[in-house]
Amino acid sequence: MNILAIGAHFDDLELGCGGTVARHAAEGNSVYAYVATKSGYKAPDNSTVRSDEIALAEGKAAMNILGAELICGSFPAFEVEFNDELNRQIVQIIQDKNIQRIYTHWIGDTHHDHQVVARASLHACRHVPDVLMYRSNWYDTSVSFHGNFYVDISDYWQKKEDAINVHVSEIKRTGSKWIEYFKREAKNSGLRAGVKYAEVFEVVKWLEK
Repeated sequence: MNILAIGAHFDDLELGCGGTVARHAAEGNSVYAYVATKSGYKAPDNSTVRSDEIALAEGKAAMNILGAELICGSFPAFEVEFNDELNRQIVQIIQDKNIQRIYTHWIGDTHHDHQVVARASLHACRHVPDVLMYRSNWYDTSVSFHGNFYVDISDYWQKKEDAINVHVSEIKRTGSKWIEYFKREAKNSGLRAGVKYAEVFEVVKWLEK
């Protein structure tokens, strides 16, 4: 099976579906990771938090851990918009790689870039049989994430954690919050699904084969 995981920034995929990506790769599937933005950004005082070059290096290292082939977009972080260029890039990957399953951002995410990439994904992937959405942060919005599809990542949690920790520039900013939050989420999802660790997704569509 050919699988495409779509994220707005380097680190989104690792947080939202890193364990699932690692599992698919280990099971012999062809896994591709499209990251729409160059992912560098500045703090409110205009100091650089993460440069594009560092973000790319960290993203490559993370995908090497997870076993996915990285495909990079070139949109500036916080400036990606729903337009033909973004849609065409995703459609082209789907066609070139014969993609059969998509993992993308949850459409209700509070982050502008995440929302835009989710919307473009749903538009571009309308002919892909399996489409699932993930959460990659913990911020509440006026709508609820309806996680209803679980993937057992008990054997792949460590790869997920290792891939997250590769993003040193972001870990400096967030400390241990990322790992603590997503490990609790994976444990809680695992409890609901009857396994040690799980990632949960909201199904957009699923074609029974």
